[in-house]
Amino acid sequence: MFIAGFPAGPWGTNCYVVATEPGAECVVVDPGKDAADGVAQVVREHNLKPVAVLVTHGHVDHMWCVAPVAGSYDATAWIHPRDRHLLSNPMAGMSADTTQMLLGGNYEWAEPDDVRELEHAQELELAGVRFTVDHTPGHTPGSVTFRTPYPEQDISEVMFAGDLLFAGSIGRTDLPGGDHAQMLESLRSSVLTLRDDVVVLPGHGEQTSIGRERATNPYLLELQREHEVPRVTRGL
Repeated sequence: MFIAGFPAGPWGTNCYVVATEPGAECVVVDPGKDAADGVAQVVREHNLKPVAVLVTHGHVDHMWCVAPVAGSYDATAWIHPRDRHLLSNPMAGMSADTTQMLLGGNYEWAEPDDVRELEHAQELELAGVRFTVDHTPGHTPGSVTFRTPYPEQDISEVMFAGDLLFAGSIGRTDLPGGDHAQMLESLRSSVLTLRDDVVVLPGHGEQTSIGRERATNPYLLELQREHEVPRVTRGL
């Protein structure tokens, strides 16, 4: 499998390009502000053809370039219905600081021509890659993660985590639509139940693993103490 990732824009949002191999169709995950040029570079260097854009949630730092990228390659955009309105009205999900930073700019947002809605536990087959969708509300009502098998290097899956889970931290819940109780439930049901060897590709910062976060992340440690979540290890 081929996965290229790079941070883009003032928020350093990680954008990922996923394909079975160079020279194939590909999927773009979370093209945020200033990500279009980075996507174009990866596509050009590896002779790829984007056919889908996956959005982990509707915050502007993750979806700023969804319409431009989808439009440039005639690709389908996928987002959870509870965050779909943010594609055309991202101000509804912004913090006061972000809104202030963008004041005075001439920004226009619109849905891509082809938008499809995600469902919890949905299985997507895109560009030859299978993705499992987990609805993980808390950071936003429509936050999702995408998991894909990765049968190499003793890794069972890769999870594109958006702003659910970071190395050593979790997503904030103080923005419009955030819900801390839902965030904790999403972490309990959709993170702590995964195998230790699952690689986590977060929306910001360095990659990590479920095992590392289970053992060191203070939020997950607290959840495990409260709920006595059983440890899941790699099967034979």
